[in-house]
Amino acid sequence: MAYKINEKCISCGACAGACPMNCIAQGADKYVIDEAVCIDCGTCAGVCPVEAPNPAE
Repeated sequence: MAYKINEKCISCGACAGACPMNCIAQGADKYVIDEAVCIDCGTCAGVCPVEAPNPAE
């Protein structure tokens, strides 16, 4: 199950810089995760200051 970034995202880029799969990129209004590449490691959630990345439901 991949992670998703919710509306709390402040576009700081911490998650993108920490992602070992390089599957996070700046979107129109927040960062987005390529679910086809995400390995559900949770690294993005661990570095986010606003808890925006969460496991997809």
